[in-house]
Amino acid sequence: MNPASLDHPDGHLGILICGHGSRNRLAVEEFAQLVKALKPKFPTVPVEYGYLEFARPVLREGLDRLLEQGVKRVLAVPAMLFAAGHAKNDIPSVLNNYAAEKGLIIDYGRELGINDLMIGAAGARLKEALESAPDVPLCETLLVVVGRGSSDPDANSNVAKITRMLVEGFGFGWGETVYSGVTFPLVEPGLRYLVRLGFRRIIVFPYFLFSGVLVSRIRQHTKRVADDHPNIEFLAAKYLGDHPLVIETFRDRIDEILRGGDTAMNCSLCKYRSELLGFENEVGLAQESHHHHVEGLTESCTLCKKECTGACQPDGIPVSLKEKAHDHDHDHDHGHYPYPHAEHPFGPVSLRKSSETET
Repeated sequence: MNPASLDHPDGHLGILICGHGSRNRLAVEEFAQLVKALKPKFPTVPVEYGYLEFARPVLREGLDRLLEQGVKRVLAVPAMLFAAGHAKNDIPSVLNNYAAEKGLIIDYGRELGINDLMIGAAGARLKEALESAPDVPLCETLLVVVGRGSSDPDANSNVAKITRMLVEGFGFGWGETVYSGVTFPLVEPGLRYLVRLGFRRIIVFPYFLFSGVLVSRIRQHTKRVADDHPNIEFLAAKYLGDHPLVIETFRDRIDEILRGGDTAMNCSLCKYRSELLGFENEVGLAQESHHHHVEGLTESCTLCKKECTGACQPDGIPVSLKEKAHDHDHDHDHGHYPYPHAEHPFGPVSLRKSSETET
C-alpha cells in the first residue's frame, strides 16, 4: 500500500485492531505481538488495539489512545476469522456508542474471512506439521479442521469451506470439520466417529488466530481419543498465529476501507437478515453487545504457568466462570437467543455427559 493513501481529508487517521480478549496470558501476548508486527506496515499512522473482555486495553481505551494522538477518523478492523456475533454485534455496538459520545468518525472493516492469503497461512501450518512426520502418504491421512463454533450457521459453514479448500489443495484422503464449542460436532465426539474411517493418520488443525482456553481444550480432547486408538497417528498442527500472510490480510482489510470498497459482511446468509432454515425466528433481532459486564475484567487463571492446559475445565467451562459468571453488582436482562441445536448429542450436551461420567 502507498502510505500517501493514508493522508485523508477527513483528518488524522488512526487504526484500531479489535480483539476478543482471553483469560489466557499467552493468547493476550500473541495478539499484542500481531499488532506489533502490523505497525511497520503503516509507519505514518498510529495503530492501537483493544479487547471486548478479559484483557486490557478494552476497545474504549484503545480509542482513547488514538484520540490522545490527534486522530479524528478511525479505521477499525475486527480481528475475527469469520463474521459471527462478535464481529456483527458486540464490536460495532461498542464502536457506535463511542463514536456518538465523542463525535469521532469510525469506519468499520470486514472480518479476515476466506481468501487466498488466509488459505495460504493455513496451508503453511499444515506443511509444518507434515514435515515433522513425513512417513504417511497424504492419501492415507485424514484432515480435521477445528473451528471456533458459533450460533451463526454462516460462520460455521465458512470453516467447512476452509476444510474443503485444504483437502483439495493437498490431496488428503479425507477431510472433516468439527468445532470447539456451541455447535456440533464437537472435537471429541467428532473424532470418535472419524476414527472408524480407518485412516492411518489424523491431522487436527485448530483454525484459530491465537492460543487460548479453546485451543487447550482441543488438544485435551484429541488426546483422549488418541489414547484410546494407539494404532492411529494423531498429528497436531499449529494455529494460525502471526503468520506473515495473516498480517497481510489485516493490511488488505484496512486498505479496503481506505479505497471505499465493499466492507459489508455477508448479508445474503446472515441469520439476522435472511430466513435461514432453522433460524427463521432470529430475523430482525436487536444486534447489541452482551459483553459489558466483563469488559475490562483482567482476572486470569493462575493454575498454569503460562499456556492454559485446560485441565481445570474438562466440561469446557472455566472454573472461575462457573463461580463468577454473574458476580457483578448491576442488573441486566439481556440474553443470547437460544441456539436451536443446543441439545444435539454430538454438541455441548456431550461435554456435560463426559463430565458427569468422570465425576
